[in-house]
Amino acid sequence: MPTGQPQHIAPETLPEVVTRYLDAHRVRDTPGALAAFHPDATVTDDGRTYRGAAAIESWLTRAAGEYTYTSELTAALKADQDHYVATHHLEGDFPGGVVDLHYRFALRDGRIETLVIDS
Repeated sequence: MPTGQPQHIAPETLPEVVTRYLDAHRVRDTPGALAAFHPDATVTDDGRTYRGAAAIESWLTRAAGEYTYTSELTAALKADQDHYVATHHLEGDFPGGVVDLHYRFALRDGRIETLVIDS
């Protein structure tokens, strides 16, 4: 994420590619979620980094079936034209049962180049 002060934005004003990914991921549509990424994209989640379409597809498939949970988009930030953060509140049967996750997106050419998920 670039330095500088990110601005709070309405979640519905996130870029279309971010919204498309989040919507597809929420309903466990792996092909739809994967289509939002560059072929050489990276995802970092739970301390692991996944590089390229095949690794991201495997991560999406595993993440979709690992736990049952609800997810609510609660906040959004814009750092610049290519860097956004979407905060989700999750509740479910995962360890701890409740968490707020920050999805940190870097975009390139209208697609997701990097996604870092942290709490």
